[in-house]
Formats: sequence, C-alpha cells, structure tokens
Amino acid sequence: QVQLVESGGALVQPGGSLRLSCAASGSIFSIYTMGWYRQAVGEQRELVAYITSGGTTKHVDSVKGRFTISRDNAKNSVHLQMNSLKPEDTAVYYCNADVVRVGSSISENYWGQGTQVTVSS
Repeated sequence: QVQLVESGGALVQPGGSLRLSCAASGSIFSIYTMGWYRQAVGEQRELVAYITSGGTTKHVDSVKGRFTISRDNAKNSVHLQMNSLKPEDTAVYYCNADVVRVGSSISENYWGQGTQVTVSS
C-alpha cells in the first residue's frame, strides 16, 4: 500500500508564509505527477499546482507568483511554498500523486488526508 502524509498547515496572518510538505511511503516503484489541491468550506476541491517527474510545473492563476511547488524525487516528497497568503487561501490542502507500486505496470492515484491552512488576522 501507499500512503501520502501532509504536514505544515497552520494559522497564519495575511501576508505571511507557510511551507507544506507531503511524503509518500510504502511499496513505491516510481511516482509520476505530484500535486496539491485545496478545498474550502462549501466549495469543490480545486487544483493548486502540480509537478511532473521531470520537473515541469503548473500553478493555477490565483496562486501564480505567490506559491511554488517543488519535489524531491529521492525522498518521494513534494512541497508547496506559500507566500503572501490571503484569507481566500484558507482551505484544507491535499497532496495527490500518481504512483506505480513495486510489481505493477500501471499508475494509481493516491490522496493524502489533508492539512488545514487558515489565513486570518
């Protein structure tokens, strides 16, 4: 089995910064795309950013210039550096990854349990 565990969520003031981390563990052969999604109360889950195994990134318009996704392939981890945080960034942030397990020839999609980010004064 594969597990994704997020960390780094917290209460922060507007204009502040946070760094989210997600570590994948288990029977992992390789990981393709890794990403961050978020879900605010009463809203649908939405993509924030993703990064491919080759390092290509995409950030949605609402976070461009403020958030940066990165990954450490050796540690099967992905990070989200969030700067200039706004109240509208308040949400539960979820890690997502496409993982090929040892002994498998296909990738499967996994989610973490989520970490709360609250931006408020």
